[in-house]
Amino acid sequence: MNSTSEVTQSGRPQLGASAVFAVLRHPSLWFTAVRQMFRLAPNGWWRTAPFLPRPDARYLRFRLETQYGDSVHSTEPRDLVTYLAWCRSYQRDLRRRRARA
Repeated sequence: MNSTSEVTQSGRPQLGASAVFAVLRHPSLWFTAVRQMFRLAPNGWWRTAPFLPRPDARYLRFRLETQYGDSVHSTEPRDLVTYLAWCRSYQRDLRRRRARA
């Protein structure tokens, strides 16, 4: 499957290698990607295998459905890059507003 997300047999969407490579091509987004990974992870993610900070499967299905109209649709790598760029921009704007206040 040549896509950013894949759905496992359990129905859990997962990011594929193309997503990793898309982010690796944008070093300015690396920190943002790691930050978002931890922000989207549920509380206590470290208590259950595979011990990785992954977003809840229900959340991922919801996001895929709201973005593509289908909860099993594959994400385009450029969409992930666009999302991370937006997150970075939003955080910068928040810091600027707080600095002015």
